[in-house]
Amino acid sequence: MADQASVRGGMPGAGSDGNGTPEGRLVGGIAEFGNDIATLVELQAKLAMADLKECVDKALVPLALVVVGLFFSLGALPVLLSGVAELVAQALKIGTGWALLLTGAVTLVVAGAVVLVSALRIGPSFSSFRRSQEELTRNLAWIRTVLLYSGRSSPRRIR
Repeated sequence: MADQASVRGGMPGAGSDGNGTPEGRLVGGIAEFGNDIATLVELQAKLAMADLKECVDKALVPLALVVVGLFFSLGALPVLLSGVAELVAQALKIGTGWALLLTGAVTLVVAGAVVLVSALRIGPSFSSFRRSQEELTRNLAWIRTVLLYSGRSSPRRIR
């Protein structure tokens, strides 16, 4: 009995707190892993917000120009179309109806080209999120690696 008491007392980490036991190390490892995951989530959210701000900053001017262009087009369109249609009708000696149709079609083609060019310039502004996506991929790979290799004992070296 006296030998057992000294053996128990001599075991490394065998105290009332249990930190040296496998269960204590497991709980500590899980807590540390949980803290790492929480930190990664927080950093990933901050990076996504920074990317969103950068994306909005890049897209703001082209988007505003598209909106302004569309408003001016809509406001001036009836007056412009009526005037052009009258001129086309007089120049080609055709009816006002045909001149209005011809003028409207040409106007729609030009307006469509302006909107298309502006829309193409908005697309690249979303490339800022590539940084967040790459970092998220790296973080998920790290989590998978930690989960895959946690609990495995390290290989013993042969001497």
